Amino acid sequence: MAKHDTPLLDELEKGPWPSFVTDIKRQAEKNPDCWDILGQVELSYKDKITHWKHGGIVGVFGYGGGIVGRYSDVPAQFPGVEHFHTVRVNQPASKYYSTENLRALMALWDKHGSGMTNMHGSTGDIILLGCRTEALEPFFYDLTHEMGQDLGGSGSNLRTPANCLGQSRCEWACYDTEEACHHLTMHYQDEIHRPAFPYKFKFKFSGCANDCVAALARSDFAVIGTWRDNIRIDQAAVKEYIAGNIASNGGAHSGKDWGAFDIQKEVINLCPTECMWMEGDELKIDDSECTRCMHCINVMPRALRPGAEQGASICMGAKAPILDGAQFATLIIPFIKVSADNEFENVIEIIENVWDWWMEVGKNRERVGETMQRVGLPTFIKVMGLDPIPQHVKEPRSNPYVFWDEEEVEGGFERDVDEFRARHAA
Repeated sequence: MAKHDTPLLDELEKGPWPSFVTDIKRQAEKNPDCWDILGQVELSYKDKITHWKHGGIVGVFGYGGGIVGRYSDVPAQFPGVEHFHTVRVNQPASKYYSTENLRALMALWDKHGSGMTNMHGSTGDIILLGCRTEALEPFFYDLTHEMGQDLGGSGSNLRTPANCLGQSRCEWACYDTEEACHHLTMHYQDEIHRPAFPYKFKFKFSGCANDCVAALARSDFAVIGTWRDNIRIDQAAVKEYIAGNIASNGGAHSGKDWGAFDIQKEVINLCPTECMWMEGDELKIDDSECTRCMHCINVMPRALRPGAEQGASICMGAKAPILDGAQFATLIIPFIKVSADNEFENVIEIIENVWDWWMEVGKNRERVGETMQRVGLPTFIKVMGLDPIPQHVKEPRSNPYVFWDEEEVEGGFERDVDEFRARHAA
């Protein structure tokens, strides 16, 4: 393939930031097809339209998902990208790799594809960019038979489940995210590979409310680690933080000296439900008002820990902008035990209740959150067989009503009228 003049793309190599243009040029020295990627993108910038055309379903035998078809609408001009399909490979749990595995995967992609990658997609997949139709089956065979890895999801199916590091490296994880993700990935192989839903459906597993895989914002079914009892407090460590003997935020201050630690300013005043206060030199917490946001624990990790009775909250319906714009997940089940001891049967039961309902009432290309929004949360809660609870209310601590004691009512209206008239008469 010949190099193309790319004056518009060349502008993206200027400045201090890494450039995808530079990366593609480097890969084009190994695989000349990549010059045609640059040429077609340059043409798209010039014409202000994409030159990837619609139409053309492509995949591997027996799978309905995992391959995203890409065809150029100017193949005579850029034959190297006449076919440039995207392959989604199911990532390992928590994205743990060995260098041996990564090298083998890249060698396989150099053999069958363009060598271009995107590590990772927003759901988590290893994204391999650029494969011709005739090379898909050989690549798939080598991937599954030689490396023991599988394709991820694409289309109207269960997308590749993803999870945070969980208990493998994080002290805040309230359940085993890796085991949960692996078990459900294996349990739902058919739903991942054979699209049958109104639209895509994503699982994400976060071990705590820090939510390192953005489950609350990006997944239809978020399992967020939490605890049911009280935050554990080490009062001696609280005193050490206040005295400045332990650095707050684990010592992570981005190289800037923020001054002496102020527990009132940095912890108590920032509690979203105002459930914390000091009594003398002791920190007090009204755990009945705590929403488990993790802020205080993040600031003082040696003084505060999650409670001992641990599990997860189930939140549903998050998505990026598609039909009705971006939306966060809605809390559906405040606390549930999440354990491999029962093979996650209680979580699976909830998932399948949602699917049965959504597949019946969901519209084409409507995420489950949009279906929930359309029918209303009360209807969804009823369908799920749940009793309404205060946590289902959007703003449980804001109340539009005025309440009064019974004794205040007796004669109160007449007194108020008399006082009003007296003030205005004066």
